[in-house]
Amino acid sequence: MKNKAVIDFDEIDRIIHEPARLKIMICLSMMYKIDFNGLLYHTKLSRGNLSVQLQRLEAAGYIEIEKTFEKRVPRTIAIITDAGTKALRIYKDNLRSILDSEKPE
Repeated sequence: MKNKAVIDFDEIDRIIHEPARLKIMICLSMMYKIDFNGLLYHTKLSRGNLSVQLQRLEAAGYIEIEKTFEKRVPRTIAIITDAGTKALRIYKDNLRSILDSEKPE
């Protein structure tokens, strides 16, 4: 039987790990920025849930919210920050490490 290190689940970023926020972060990592309606479409979240999750990601410094007007219609755009990109990369690496851990023989 091989000795293996204890898996540290505390290394998983709880902000990103929540499924709704993970969907948002993955969308933003692929598109850099996307408007509210685009996120609604891609994540299939409700307006209220999406709004709350965007606020939490913004509070963590992972995204920035830009509010503009187009033809007098408000438009909300989410933009992933450098900190958000780094946090998502670390999250993926940590999750991959846990998933790739060897089973004891």
